[in-house]
Amino acid sequence: MTAGTASADAAGAAASAASSAAASAAAAVEDIRDIRGPKFILPPWALPALIAAVVLLAVAGYFFWRWLKRRRRPRVLLPFELALQRLEDIRALMQPAQAREFSIAVSDVVRSYIEQRFDATATHRTTEEFLHDLLDGSHAALLRHRALLSEFLHQCDLVKFAGMSLNVQSMESLHGSARAFVLETAKPEPAPPQETHDPLPAA
Repeated sequence: MTAGTASADAAGAAASAASSAAASAAAAVEDIRDIRGPKFILPPWALPALIAAVVLLAVAGYFFWRWLKRRRRPRVLLPFELALQRLEDIRALMQPAQAREFSIAVSDVVRSYIEQRFDATATHRTTEEFLHDLLDGSHAALLRHRALLSEFLHQCDLVKFAGMSLNVQSMESLHGSARAFVLETAKPEPAPPQETHDPLPAA
């Protein structure tokens, strides 16, 4: 074997070894690339649980909105509460120079309260008409206070129509009478007791 042939064989062997090494390295890289982590799969209960949570949040939000709306809505005052509130508001008129305005206002409060509380026509009527109809009415609470109402309304009429003057003490008296009447008639009348009949004796 000549030197040139040996050299060529050696070069071929080296090239073959390098090629094998490169192929092995490429195969190793490919193997490494093929190694991947496990895929994440949702458990079967996750989707129903998510839907249920969304529904619960929607329901809770609806009820919270209703609660806020209810809080913002003012409570409707009962007739006696409204009358007492109006009586407090007209205290600013309790001055001798405003006696007529005060008498009109305090009379209107009482008349409006009677209409709302007892379903009886009291406004847009004269005092005599109202008191006359009161005798024919069926409201026991109004009948018990007829004397107080008569004195109260007649005094208001004297100031409104006859120009009678009032001092602060007289205004306080009118205001107190109106307030006492409202408070005493605020509660509903108790139902009359039912008549009981003894059973007939057996024949």
